[in-house]
Amino acid sequence: MSPLTLAAIAATLAAYVLFRRLYLRYGHPLLNIVVLSAAAIIALLLACGVSYQEYAPAREIMTFLLGPATVGLAVPLYRHRHLLRRYAVAIVTSVAAGAACAMLSAGLIARLGGLPREVVMSIVPKGVSIPFAIEIARLYDGIPPLAAAFVVATGTLGSLIGASFLTRVGITNPVARGLALGTVSHAQGTATALLEGERQGSMAGLAMILAGVLTALFAPFAVMIL
Repeated sequence: MSPLTLAAIAATLAAYVLFRRLYLRYGHPLLNIVVLSAAAIIALLLACGVSYQEYAPAREIMTFLLGPATVGLAVPLYRHRHLLRRYAVAIVTSVAAGAACAMLSAGLIARLGGLPREVVMSIVPKGVSIPFAIEIARLYDGIPPLAAAFVVATGTLGSLIGASFLTRVGITNPVARGLALGTVSHAQGTATALLEGERQGSMAGLAMILAGVLTALFAPFAVMIL
């Protein structure tokens, strides 16, 4: 591992730790950890004259760790498995409704806006994680890179305003908050839910996975409607 790669990993982790502490201290929705960390790293790379290609090895190492981190979500979910037994029907029903609404509302708005069909098919799976969205877009004549961009934008927006919006409308139940954030904002929403608590994070992780599966199942019907 080159010194540049080590330095890039260290800088990324430092940015994350810094903005995470700021968020936990002040709790302001604009102190978004992902957005601010990414902006700080981009600014640092530009200031140091480091290209994205030179930063890429560090990104690949950190991205590889997403797999174990995702599997790690099973730990808090196991600890709160009693919630699955208690709210099984409500969990599946709410996530299914949320996934369907996210697909149809986005697709209909895009279609009414006169966007090309390939763009409409790219925005339909915006509420799920990138691997799901790319495959759904590819199957239904969407543009996979554009679908990935919509996923990132959705997750960023959800992590910015999702928790504060739920608070403003009076949703305080940790199970409901976790399910909502995981359903509509996938991994970034799950990260935000984990900052609130283990129960919220476990429900968000479950919702993220369920939403991905259900979106894939609902996609053929959404395509027929749109």
